[in-house]
Amino acid sequence: MIYEIIGSRILAPFIGTSTYVWTSLIGIILAALSVGYWLGGKTADRRPNIKVLSSALFTAGGLIALTIFLQDAVLAFIATSGLILELKAVLAALILFAPASVLLGFVVPYAVKLKILSIADAGKTVGRIYAFSTVGSIFGTFLAGFFLIPFVGSVRTLYLIAGALLILGSVIAPFKFTQFRSAVVVLFVFAVATSEIYGYFLFRSIGLYDIDTEYSRVRVFDAKNPRGEPVLALATDPYFIQSAIYPDSDELALEYTKYYYLVQDFRTDIKNALMIGGAGFTFPRDFLKKNPNARIDVVEIDPGMTVIARRFFRLKDDPRMNIIHQDGRIYLNNAGQAKYDVVFLDAFGSLFTVPFQLTTIESVSHIRRVLNENGVVIFNLGGAVSGSSSLFFQAEYNTYRKIFPHVRVFKVNTGYSNEQLQNLIIIASLSELNIDPETDIAGSEIKEFEITHDGILTDDLAPVEYFNSFAQRNYRR
Repeated sequence: MIYEIIGSRILAPFIGTSTYVWTSLIGIILAALSVGYWLGGKTADRRPNIKVLSSALFTAGGLIALTIFLQDAVLAFIATSGLILELKAVLAALILFAPASVLLGFVVPYAVKLKILSIADAGKTVGRIYAFSTVGSIFGTFLAGFFLIPFVGSVRTLYLIAGALLILGSVIAPFKFTQFRSAVVVLFVFAVATSEIYGYFLFRSIGLYDIDTEYSRVRVFDAKNPRGEPVLALATDPYFIQSAIYPDSDELALEYTKYYYLVQDFRTDIKNALMIGGAGFTFPRDFLKKNPNARIDVVEIDPGMTVIARRFFRLKDDPRMNIIHQDGRIYLNNAGQAKYDVVFLDAFGSLFTVPFQLTTIESVSHIRRVLNENGVVIFNLGGAVSGSSSLFFQAEYNTYRKIFPHVRVFKVNTGYSNEQLQNLIIIASLSELNIDPETDIAGSEIKEFEITHDGILTDDLAPVEYFNSFAQRNYRR
């Protein structure tokens, strides 16, 4: 269970953390365990020997060491291939996590055979071993989620798993160091050393910090924004950065964040704002600076992200900024009515996919409820206006139109065609949205486009990741 949970963090920087990734990882590991169960039972009937069990555990540790050594090269190759996301996830899980899982599955039926002394106590023996196995899985699940991932880190947890298997495989039966065992130990040491040296190289060359939080694997590193200016960037997926800050300036470094100020073209005298999705907290800080009479509630699901923002993005306590560590949808469900003049949405999961629970008609209804009569919602999303990459945008646009009578759409980059994947800004309100045609942003509005997908998103059916799989495929092309 630890191996499976850590697997999702290993894959995240290269192919994301979508449902497709989790499905592939769980499915492949279950299939590998099934093969291991079959092999373990078959081998146990032919050759019941504690030394075979010892070798299986030791070799499993060696295969996990091989995963440590090969992970970056294999995942980089798969990530840059032209495969669809579903096949990328399956292939990554198959290469990196299936081999060791086969041997881990081998252990239980083989151990059962070794422990059965007679037919009379077979049921008791099998029950005891499977009970211990299940208790171990439960303990490993909580250990991984509550301690190893946030405090040890995903890659270093692999060190611990591999090392534990090598030690266990060495002590449960008398053994001697054969050439094979010596090679496995050398591989383990070499894999750990290579991983640490590579991490240090990335830190020295681009200032990379690789941080595991309770919710994400976050990378903070030196980069350049689309204008070629040096920034400190934060990313949770392989293609896009979620936040950026200039080394010596608090000016907004990412173009799409400036589009939140569209609200000032529609509403004046904003007092209370809500932002769902904090990340680096660059926009909330800038918003308070430019609106000295306003306050803002920032709902960020990940407390670790806030710690990162304080450490790297100059976030400081401000009595006018209330940070709430909660899922954005849960907050909306329980928030009072007519509290806000504006709601900003900037929550992203994996590969420009918005968490589905924030996209549905039920969620949009809650947003309408928390806005006052003249309130505005401004929503940043990744998508295309037309073509096969537009399914998510069009479904979301339809969903907002069901709740808000006035909805407008803006391109962040006016040079992009409607078929290109890009940042799009949806602005919605219960009252009229008037804009001066002479302002700079007037030319970025998309006034006419064809709706080819007439569905809406609901809590029951919101295939956001399915829609975005087309966008990801086209983006790679």
